[in-house]
Amino acid sequence: MTGRVLRVLHTLADETRRGRYDGAAIYRGPIEGQPTPFRTLAGCLISQRARDEQTAKICDRLFAEADSPESILRLPPARLRSILYGSGFYRTKARHLRGLCEALLARGGEVPRSREELLRLPGIGPKCANLVMARCFGAPHIAVDTHVHRISNLLGWVRTRTPEQTEAALTPQVPIRWRRRVNALLVAHGQTICKPISPICPECPVRRLCPSANI
Repeated sequence: MTGRVLRVLHTLADETRRGRYDGAAIYRGPIEGQPTPFRTLAGCLISQRARDEQTAKICDRLFAEADSPESILRLPPARLRSILYGSGFYRTKARHLRGLCEALLARGGEVPRSREELLRLPGIGPKCANLVMARCFGAPHIAVDTHVHRISNLLGWVRTRTPEQTEAALTPQVPIRWRRRVNALLVAHGQTICKPISPICPECPVRRLCPSANI
């Protein structure tokens, strides 16, 4: 199975270098463009139950006005809710984001560098913790969001019902040096080619390796 996984990842990486996925939100958004630990953490919180394109726009709006725990806490609560409006459950996210900022300031303003400590922060689950660990601290974790969960099942890599199950089943199949890249590669592929609705299978560079391909 590891060989099949690697062939797909190598192909997607090659296609990324050729520019196929330049239109994916993850590549033009602030989380990928400036992956500081705090921006990545806050952006991931905002992304929960929100479309990728909307998340990128809201992160741009928020970070243009406030891009640190201190500056976000200086925003009036109503203003923060207004900025997050459109991200889904924006009132809850505003509370969680303020709680996150307060928790970070209580520890000196630094984002934790361990997965266990990240998971103790308000509103932060396994996907966000893994994303920060992989993208900002170079740790070999796989951040499993809806794209990674869905595509991993479509490719037959796993047979799972939840992202948490997918992380547990997929991680041993991916060589350590590739784990950090799984999220970016599959998210970009899921946004542009392997879409949840009306996937463009004839244009898929890994269709010959996909048992679910409609070709």
